[in-house]
Amino acid sequence: MSEIMWTEKYRPRTLSEIVNQDEIKARLQVFVKNKNMPHCLFAGPPGTGKTTAALCLAHDLYGENYHEYFLELNASDERGINVVRETIKDFARARSFGDIPFKILVLDEADNMTSDAQQALRRTMELFTETCRFILICNYSGKIIEPIQSRCAIFRFTPLKDEDIKARLRYIAEQEKVKITEDALDTIVQLAEGDMRKAINLLQGTASLGKKVTPEDVYAVLGRVRPEDVSQMIHLALDGKFEEARRMLRNMMLRYGISGIDLVRQIHQEIFRLDVPETMKVAIADALGEVDFRISQGANEEIQLSYLLARICALGATT
Repeated sequence: MSEIMWTEKYRPRTLSEIVNQDEIKARLQVFVKNKNMPHCLFAGPPGTGKTTAALCLAHDLYGENYHEYFLELNASDERGINVVRETIKDFARARSFGDIPFKILVLDEADNMTSDAQQALRRTMELFTETCRFILICNYSGKIIEPIQSRCAIFRFTPLKDEDIKARLRYIAEQEKVKITEDALDTIVQLAEGDMRKAINLLQGTASLGKKVTPEDVYAVLGRVRPEDVSQMIHLALDGKFEEARRMLRNMMLRYGISGIDLVRQIHQEIFRLDVPETMKVAIADALGEVDFRISQGANEEIQLSYLLARICALGATT
């Protein structure tokens, strides 16, 4: 297996290679055609192509030597006001000598910038518009102050479609000569939840085992319990078989090394697939919320999950 991360190796290089974000791609291609662009704000869930879109835009504008006119900073690491006053301002004030009269500065994870840094950035964006265009990338646009939002063209990225993720994974598997079952592909897509980066990293992690990738391998690498096992545990509890359900719970926690809070989330997903009355789903969801809060406050995970199974047993006995 190649040492390089597959998320970097198979990242699109030009805007034409981007899929699923057709409206955004069309708007960015207009910028390339006009050789001009405003400040931009890319917002959306992780792994949907925000940083990649910025890189592709720079590549299409400047060509192969785009790195000479492009600077990317991760605001989660460098997010203080001094970075805005020094690093960002020094890059922004220097004039470009190419066909494009401005450079591009990308601030990734900009929603982690401090309020003071954002206030300083708004003035910098105004002063150096002629020589630099800013692309702010964030998961939550609401964490970006209004004065900055009003200075930017906003692009909202959406989770990728399952079929697009599967097609890309299948292509990568062919290129890397990885044998993978169709069920394993479906499992990766389901667990990725629209996040392409997570899907590719999960494929690379399971491929490192050096054998044909199966759904069991995917769950083992991710540290998640098979949905079938979670569903079986819930049904055992509903049938009043508390000891068996608790034994299964302990085996899952030991075998997969899964935390109590992650198991609570998986149970939450499974209860809505149960063939039980709506009132029972409501009661189980209420108990889940209580257990989730207690664990987050530091309560013992095993005791709280045992309590949850006891509550489910009691609910099953009333029907």
